[in-house]
Amino acid sequence: MKNPAAKTSARTGRVLRTPGGLSVRVDGRTVTVVVLLLVAALAASVVLIGTGDFPIPAGDVLRTLFGAGEPGQEFIVRELRLPRVLVGLLVGASLGLGGALFQAISRNPLGSPDVLGLGQGATAGALIMIVLFSGSAAQVTFGALVGGLVTGFGIYVLAWKRGVHGYRLVLVGIGVSAIVTAVNGYLMTRADIVDASRAVVWMTGSLDGRDWDQVWPLLALCVLLVPLCLANARGLRMTEMGDDVSYALGVRVERVRMLLLVAAVLLVAAATAAAGPVGFVALTAPQLARRLTRAPGPNLLPSLCMGAALLVTADWLAQRVFGAGRLPVGVVTGVLGGLYLLWLLVTERKAGRI
Repeated sequence: MKNPAAKTSARTGRVLRTPGGLSVRVDGRTVTVVVLLLVAALAASVVLIGTGDFPIPAGDVLRTLFGAGEPGQEFIVRELRLPRVLVGLLVGASLGLGGALFQAISRNPLGSPDVLGLGQGATAGALIMIVLFSGSAAQVTFGALVGGLVTGFGIYVLAWKRGVHGYRLVLVGIGVSAIVTAVNGYLMTRADIVDASRAVVWMTGSLDGRDWDQVWPLLALCVLLVPLCLANARGLRMTEMGDDVSYALGVRVERVRMLLLVAAVLLVAAATAAAGPVGFVALTAPQLARRLTRAPGPNLLPSLCMGAALLVTADWLAQRVFGAGRLPVGVVTGVLGGLYLLWLLVTERKAGRI
């Protein structure tokens, strides 16, 4: 007869303990998925760097990245294409992590920034700078960041009633999203043809023209917020058992929720400011990561890696599949995300859950 304890250990993974008394549960399948997603994201990045009007083989791309490339390739890889790919990786990682945080806090697979209106809020901030002030690229980025933060703060305040709970957060977010979408439509009617064209390009979500000026702020934000989110992952997972149980286990529920909500809003707003409102990555990345790991909890690190892999792969598809008529990456993620959402709804309906 098999030992039940052994079965439980196999299911929950190994527990690593440090000399200082810190214990960390390590799930073998989750580690494998994270490693494979990182490899996939890096491989797609190398291929994407080599893609363009001047194709560069993957081997030459790697040699150039390690400082052994030809002078012409050095300029193309390091100055023109590497910043774009890094922005794609960071934006995808930020959206994947932000989406996982929102879905875990709201306890709803549809509780993503796309549904809650953060992308629309950032778009409103960018449109104000474009339409009303004819702002520069830096001013548009600043406006998008402020718009996302203000929208996130408004949703939090309106959803607060002795704490923030999942369904109320989602419902308030949907309402705010509808209002901000109407505001964006009004702003577009106020724009002249030049500003309107510029706004439409930004609203689609694109990595075209991204350089090191977009890389460094987003990288600094990720370096600051990603460890903070991962450090609070245990408390976030405890909240899934209910507030009363979490309080009994010593989790400061509202503190954890507010801290992680602020981090999620910052990540999504910064990603939107850097690349525009790239749709569906924040919605699909956490769900795909969870299906691969088959692990309970928020799956923050797998969602981060999945988001990065999804976005750079979508950008490669946008450049290669459509030939000379290259599409913005937001169009590709919108199509793929919409198809995934339809498949998810059909699957859930067949399972009797909706």
